[in-house]
Amino acid sequence: MSIGIIGAGALGSNVARLLAKSGVSATIANSRGPESLAGLVSELGAPIKAGTVEEAASADIVLVAVRWVDLEKALGGLPAWNGRVVIDGTNPVDFLVPDSPEARDPNNPLAAYGIKAIDLGGKHSSEVFRGFVPGARVVKAFNHLDASVVAESAVSGGQRVLFYSGDDVAAKAEVRKIIEQTGCFPVDLGALDIGGPLASLPFGSLAAVNFIMI
Repeated sequence: MSIGIIGAGALGSNVARLLAKSGVSATIANSRGPESLAGLVSELGAPIKAGTVEEAASADIVLVAVRWVDLEKALGGLPAWNGRVVIDGTNPVDFLVPDSPEARDPNNPLAAYGIKAIDLGGKHSSEVFRGFVPGARVVKAFNHLDASVVAESAVSGGQRVLFYSGDDVAAKAEVRKIIEQTGCFPVDLGALDIGGPLASLPFGSLAAVNFIMI
């Protein structure tokens, strides 16, 4: 079962670290090309290789770990998904430029954290995300924590809890298997319409909740 990661920012690179520590192979890609990832690949070793976005997107299971505002550009024009598993690791937030007027907006309760919520017109993020990957079996996962902690599965003598949700039972089983392989503890939140909003930043009730299974 091949794994691809689209996006090599904080989330994509830390999921790659998590996989590499467990000896799980993956191809990681970004918009700047494989050469720009030479340092990361050198750090992580043999399990992780750099590729083009098209190569990462051709894997059996593909994690999308790009900023919400870059989704259309990152996923547009890719080959048909044909029932493959796509992990939605995104959150509907925009990152603010430090010291900009938006970063000091008193009407934005998230300005102090350097982000603002993106208005999705009453839809939840995975509902919108599905439109970018037609034909894929979407599972929401890896999105609910600060990306900086994702690379470590063992914490305080226990296992870091990772939530996941989706509508396809077989697709969820594949994602659960990956989470288990990394040493994390998977928790199924049910269908995408239920679990997706619960674990999505910035307003999901389980967003940023860092549980440890002892």
